[in-house]
Amino acid sequence: MIYPELSDLVPLLPPMRGLMGLDLGTKTIGVALSDRLLTSASALETVKRKKFGVDADALAALIAKHEICGIVLGLPRNMDGSEGPRAQATRAFALNLSRRPDFAELPITFWDERLSTVAAERALIEADTTRKRRSEVIDAVAASYILQGALDRMRHLRAGI
Repeated sequence: MIYPELSDLVPLLPPMRGLMGLDLGTKTIGVALSDRLLTSASALETVKRKKFGVDADALAALIAKHEICGIVLGLPRNMDGSEGPRAQATRAFALNLSRRPDFAELPITFWDERLSTVAAERALIEADTTRKRRSEVIDAVAASYILQGALDRMRHLRAGI
């Protein structure tokens, strides 16, 4: 089920289960996981995109393996906040996932991903990561930035801030 607002998702999350963050690209999907306390996110892997069914199967396997209770999908808004073709493609991907039986009960929400790849690139450069290695992990690191932003907001929502 798709929840357009993060605040709608928060009360539905079971205790001691993690979230998955996704940075959806045209060639890859960056995947990040939260800890079970929903306090921190870390990059997991980058899934090479093939066909939707193959991509969804790969994500479903990761969800089962890591006992994930929801997905935070990075929404690529324009700098002025509007949504262009990439945001529409991301929403379509989420809708297609939610229609699959293995994702039907899994809540999916969106988080503004503006500048997440830029922040990930800077962090990797500061860590003196080689250009080749950066290209291998950039999407997963961007997914962790997306997920961490959502986790931070969830913590504020729970605190009533």
